[in-house]
Amino acid sequence: MASVLKGKDSKASERMVEVAGHPVGLFNDQLLTTVVKTHFQDIKNKGGVVEHVIYPTRTRGRGVANVTFKEKKGAKNVSRKQKHCQAEKVGPAQFTVSHFGEKVFSSVKAILDLSVFRSQVILESLVTDLTRKIPTLSFSPLEPNGRVSVQGSFLDILRLKETLLLKASSLLEKNRNFISEEKWNSQGPKRDLQRGSNSSESPGSSVPETTRSGETLVLDTDVFLYLKKSRFYESTLKKCHVFCQERVDGEITTICIRNAQQCSHPNNAKLVKALIEEYSLALHFELKKETLLLKGKENRDKRRIKSACEQVSLRYPKVLINFYETHIDIIGSSSDTYLLKKEIMKLIRLKS
Repeated sequence: MASVLKGKDSKASERMVEVAGHPVGLFNDQLLTTVVKTHFQDIKNKGGVVEHVIYPTRTRGRGVANVTFKEKKGAKNVSRKQKHCQAEKVGPAQFTVSHFGEKVFSSVKAILDLSVFRSQVILESLVTDLTRKIPTLSFSPLEPNGRVSVQGSFLDILRLKETLLLKASSLLEKNRNFISEEKWNSQGPKRDLQRGSNSSESPGSSVPETTRSGETLVLDTDVFLYLKKSRFYESTLKKCHVFCQERVDGEITTICIRNAQQCSHPNNAKLVKALIEEYSLALHFELKKETLLLKGKENRDKRRIKSACEQVSLRYPKVLINFYETHIDIIGSSSDTYLLKKEIMKLIRLKS
């Protein structure tokens, strides 16, 4: 995962192409990755240096690879020639190249309620500190009620979440230490008596942490909805004997993962969190979103567009279509979303 994500930036999608049509089963994954990289770095194909090859992809499976070039002109050059032929020495095969397009989730907006920190820190100083730690995020002025709007990439929002959790944990620990000292000073004689009666209780340990709180994970809502559509999500929960509570709040979804009562492995919730986090991070870079606007259209036209979406989507089982009052989101691999939207627009014109 680290090698795949290295070098990603806000313009990474401009340097990426999707390559489809590789023969499945002819090579193992590692050899096919080498074949693809060698093909595009060949001077005849004008691709230049290839940074990464992801094969197989999460959304398209085997037969499809995502290729990232060092420079965006490499992606442009190979995209001009839609059909490519594999070198004869590795077997005759023809594959198609399409531009990856913009990442689906370039920006996320969230509302933070920092009022919970008011009794412990100066909120203005907290916002200043967060701005310094994550300069790529954009913060609105702090409101009197302690709320602040923040916007940036989803990965930066995740960093913000982790930073705030660490801050809250640190403040909580300081508070516990203070309470423990107060109890020790005020109840010293009693504790001496208890110690004399073979009690093993130590200061500050009378209320142990409970594992019932589970693990919390924050995801982009569109990534979560696509993840939930896949078999991976439900099968992972069932296999690891955990259950999830999900709360959708606009562009962000919070998942609380807890062990089932019959589960004998207390670390399963943590394991599932890591698996979902890794899978969703890969989807974050592979998915693309197309949008069909409904706002301002007559009801007849809206019905026609929705009908076309439902009809065409049957041929694209790996694409997620979300219907909203003002628009329709089409989420999937770069080529699938492009082709599906193209078919929808063609069908709409035929029906009109």
